[in-house]
Amino acid sequence: MQDLTVLVLEDEPFQRLVTVTALKKLLPGPILQASDGNEAISQLSACDTVDILLCDLKMAGMDGLALLRHASSGGKVRAVVLCSELDPVLRQATVAMIHCLGLTFLGDLGKPFKLEEFSQLVKRYRELCSAVPQRLSPAELPTLSDVQQGLDNGEFEAYYQPKVTLQGNVMVGAEVLARWKHPQWGVLTPAHFLSVMEAHNLIDRLFWQLFEQGLSLQQRLKLEGRAINLAFNLHPSQLARTALTERIPLMLKRAQVSATSVTFEITESSLISAPASSLENLVRLRILGCGLAMDDFGAGYSSLDRLSELPFTQVKLDRAFVRKMQSQPKSAAIISCAVALAHALGISLVIEGVETVEQQARLIELGGTLAQGFLFARPMPERHLIDFCTQRTEQGGL
Repeated sequence: MQDLTVLVLEDEPFQRLVTVTALKKLLPGPILQASDGNEAISQLSACDTVDILLCDLKMAGMDGLALLRHASSGGKVRAVVLCSELDPVLRQATVAMIHCLGLTFLGDLGKPFKLEEFSQLVKRYRELCSAVPQRLSPAELPTLSDVQQGLDNGEFEAYYQPKVTLQGNVMVGAEVLARWKHPQWGVLTPAHFLSVMEAHNLIDRLFWQLFEQGLSLQQRLKLEGRAINLAFNLHPSQLARTALTERIPLMLKRAQVSATSVTFEITESSLISAPASSLENLVRLRILGCGLAMDDFGAGYSSLDRLSELPFTQVKLDRAFVRKMQSQPKSAAIISCAVALAHALGISLVIEGVETVEQQARLIELGGTLAQGFLFARPMPERHLIDFCTQRTEQGGL
């Protein structure tokens, strides 16, 4: 395992000594230290990268806030851990700033420094590093020709991430996600190809391939008596096209799949300035019998307005609220309000980003019923989803 470089920014000499001494016993790599932001900048300039910045905030001279801004522009700090006695509300605001700066936030230890908690954050950092897929070099990034060839050859495959009940983990449906089974680079996520498709109007080709694959899966499961609801993501450019609601019912009829077993997910940000044709298509999809889910609810600015105007049947709460639930009590209050709002509107609420049993238990306490996240299942190919369904059937969960 590669040694980690840690930089401790702490203006109080004794606290800095205690922290550095403890870290040297925990980690074999370099433990750097600085008493203010200017000294920390000098340390950063003298090394290649710092894996973890252990950052105090309030101090004389250049404080931690200014250093974080510098660290973001310099690109030498990979992750940040706060270690400050500043008011918790102000620390929460700083965490939001860290995310906006594009830095990885590992955790907030408060003060005094807690070695055991920090060691858990180190473990999380190593897991994050190992989970990052190998990046393609600029020379290897897929070109327009690569993407077109992949579409022609049927290399794009639907992956499915189950939606389950928080209590009992009963599968209630699945979201359809795009993956590219590249013959050279393996399975690629949309981060590698979506921008090319958007720039060259190829989103439609991808969508119809995934839609057809999803309907084929539903046919197969229906014959086995295990019908499930599948949710397909709609890009804003698609939503504005009249051909969308002309082709969908034809494909549903040909596949003998009920419209009620299909949901379309639309991000709330795509609805902020949606043209009339997009809103018309949403209404037509509901008239057809399809479900509509507002994705990333709470991440934009027009959630409540659009939720009151448009015929949504489901809301998917943005994963950021679950991630911040433990460190920010306000997030738990927002989740509880979202649960109550969905109940009052008569629509379902799916809480995204559930990764731990602790989060699951807390969400149940807050009234949550449906969820999606790595705790239950990661996105999987069709054959694995069928196995997943089979296991749930045997357990009485589908």
